[in-house]
Order: sequence, then structure tokens, then C-alpha cells
Amino acid sequence: MNPSPVIDKFIRYLTDKITLSAEETAQIAQVCIPKKIRKRQLLLQEGDVWKYNAFVGGGFLRTYSIDHKGNEHILNFAPENYWSGDRESLMTGKPSRFNIEAIEDTDLVLITKENFDLLCRTIPQLNDLVNAILHKSFIVSQDRIHAGISLSAEEKYQKFLDQYPQIANRIPQHMIASYIGITPETLTRIRRNNTGK
Repeated sequence: MNPSPVIDKFIRYLTDKITLSAEETAQIAQVCIPKKIRKRQLLLQEGDVWKYNAFVGGGFLRTYSIDHKGNEHILNFAPENYWSGDRESLMTGKPSRFNIEAIEDTDLVLITKENFDLLCRTIPQLNDLVNAILHKSFIVSQDRIHAGISLSAEEKYQKFLDQYPQIANRIPQHMIASYIGITPETLTRIRRNNTGK
């Protein structure tokens, strides 16, 4: 059996971080669902229930919501080797408040919640890795909330560039503005001031 290239990439991602036996690798590969989505295509639409753990093998996703005024608010970005999804909808079974859209053509590995939970129960080192990723994402979220309430617009933009230098040039400016919580006009002004220095 020859798994798809994106499943191969996912297995390599895991084996770079944890030691897996051939049986465990086969067990994981067996429940992986490869999926391709095109640029601007939705992986998740607000109101749907999210049922998967999603790994980005290649490409780029964004998770966002739209408020009652029609403004977009970007929660996060997921380039290759990142995980994506709506954890709240996955854990509670409630309809999602978010949309997940491809910024670029994207290759994914999807694993249903049931299969993922089973893998975590039977492969302790995978469970440890997942817990480490969850802890890290909690810290990132906490840091982001703190930045959102305490930093100036200029500092928020600089922090974004420092944290994500490899993805900043792959994202349209209006999306960066939405992510850091400023208007596109403010971001244009900041960038103009920075180039003038």
C-alpha cells in the first residue's frame, strides 16, 4: 500500500518528533484521509460542526469569523506543518462560529475525532506530543490576548513580523491587519513610516 504524498509528509512530521514502531506508523497511516482544497475554498463553514483533526501538509489556511457588521476577524493562520480546526466545535459537537479557508492551494491530512482519540489512547508518545502542542497553542493564545490589550498598533505589527517572518510575505496586508486587530489603513501608515526610516 502506497500512502499519498501528504500522508507520507505527515508521518515524517510525526517521526521527526516522536519514535514510532512500524505497526504504529501503519496504524496512523490507515486512518489518515488526504484532502486537497483550492485557494479560497472553505474547509469549514460557520454553522457546520467540525469533526476532524487537520494537519496542513502543504499550503496555507486561515481561520476567521465575520461580525454582524460584516467585518472579518482572523483568529489564526496555519501554514505547512501546522494543525488547524475548531477545537471548541470538535470537543462539544456544537456548530462552529468560524470559517477555515485556504489562502493557497492546500494539501491536508484529516483524522476523525474518534480515530484520533483512539490513536492517542493506544500510542502514548503521540498523546504526549498532542498535549505539548495544545500547551504551546494555549501559551500563544495567551500571549496574543496580552499583545491585543497592551501593545500599540506599531508594536503589534512588529511582533507579528518577528514571530512569523516566514509567512508575513505570503499573506495579503488586509489579512495581517485583521489578525493583529488594526485597520488596513493603520497598517498602510505603519508600513509607510517604517520604509521612511
